[in-house]
Amino acid sequence: MAYDDLRALLRALERDGDLKRITAEVDPHLEVGEITDRVNKAGGPALLFENVKGSKLPLAMNVFGTDRRLLKSLGLKSYGDIGDKIGGLLKPELPQGFVGMREALGKLGSVSHLPPKKVKSGPVQEVVMHGDDVDLDALPALFTWPEDGGSFFNLGLTHTKDPETDVRNLGLYRLQRHDRRTIGMHWQIHKDSRNHYQVAARRGERLPVAIAFGCPPAVTYASTAPLPGDIDEYLFAGFLAGKRVEMVDCQTVPLQVPANAEVVLEGWLEPGEMLPEGPYGDHTGFYTPQEPFPALTIDCVTTRKRPLLQSIVVGRPPTEDGPLGRATERFFLPLLKIIIPDIVDYHLPEAGGFHNCAIISIDKKYPKHAQKVMSAVWGAHMMSLTKLIIVVDADCDVHDLHEVAWRALGNTDYARDLMLTEGPVDHLDHASYQQFWGGKAGIDATAKLPEEGYTRDGGWPRMVVSDPETAEKVTGRWKEYGL
Repeated sequence: MAYDDLRALLRALERDGDLKRITAEVDPHLEVGEITDRVNKAGGPALLFENVKGSKLPLAMNVFGTDRRLLKSLGLKSYGDIGDKIGGLLKPELPQGFVGMREALGKLGSVSHLPPKKVKSGPVQEVVMHGDDVDLDALPALFTWPEDGGSFFNLGLTHTKDPETDVRNLGLYRLQRHDRRTIGMHWQIHKDSRNHYQVAARRGERLPVAIAFGCPPAVTYASTAPLPGDIDEYLFAGFLAGKRVEMVDCQTVPLQVPANAEVVLEGWLEPGEMLPEGPYGDHTGFYTPQEPFPALTIDCVTTRKRPLLQSIVVGRPPTEDGPLGRATERFFLPLLKIIIPDIVDYHLPEAGGFHNCAIISIDKKYPKHAQKVMSAVWGAHMMSLTKLIIVVDADCDVHDLHEVAWRALGNTDYARDLMLTEGPVDHLDHASYQQFWGGKAGIDATAKLPEEGYTRDGGWPRMVVSDPETAEKVTGRWKEYGL
């Protein structure tokens, strides 16, 4: 099972020799980011900065920086563990689309093992501060890159609910610290919390917001998962963890947060209350420009008696986003196959930010099958933001980028096999000539059929492979060759 809280995970990592305590004073202005980025790119350990300049709180970094640590935090041996469970749940009734996931999850044993569990109190409310006692400057926010517009909290889990339906959303958005009581809410155009804010503004109402730091690992991962708006992230976290997540009522807003979190910020977002946010060195590896975003006044802070904070560094890949993105890729393959059963496997390269490029293999059965799959992907929930789709045959390993490049470069007549279109792109995409939409391309790198117009003598050529008998003979005699 997954760890109940962040502290239990850190203790386990330290026992494994996979956590390094840093007692020297470090500056959250550039220095912490530089240290963390170097350690992450070297495949190094989780870090616990115990002496952060300007704050009494220790700062945990790079906790999910390797696949091994993320899997350990979720109690998994491989990303396929959860994918297999989801696949097994979906196979019997084949529920249609992502909406069927909620019912499917309930079939894993008793449904009582999955939904969050309300408790009267929890460690996160051992200390409560209101009004003028609130001081966000006491928390170690990071100024990571030289041209950032300020200091940011990068791993605050934002809780909102739809003012009309009361459906909860848990999301991960960067949070700029504007002053000791105000933070910027960078929720993007495609995000559910932004929709909640717009509904509240249309009704002339304030929106309650709670932001939790240092949450149980399954909850932190669930906040990053591209779930549809009607699926509770805490239900998914319970599914991942194999047990219910304990929740407590907030002190000043009608929301619930994890009882075992480290720090929680509470406030009401006023309609039209905006401040300039950014620039920010984002996971694309480029700075996103300054834009106006909602500004939240924090009325209440609750913490453990001796809290710590968790954050991440994003920037030019690879970063800590890598394991989180790979987990999402594997976890959601069975669901994507329900929507698009033609898919054999897929890969979302980290270099593309996990949303700019999708490599998809299919068992090709008819002319223009690849183009049909491209169109389906561009209509599948958040996969709609994909800018480049490369479709290969089923015998291609989509995770072997050399193999994919060989197919895409050699199997393609770009006058016939390139599909161009336009559609929505990620809010952070800097390459589109206008914000929010841009050009997309699909490359058909499959073997072509005569019905597709490939009528050259002999048909599509066969790939070069070794003679099986000779290959077996050479393998058996390999030591004789002295090689």
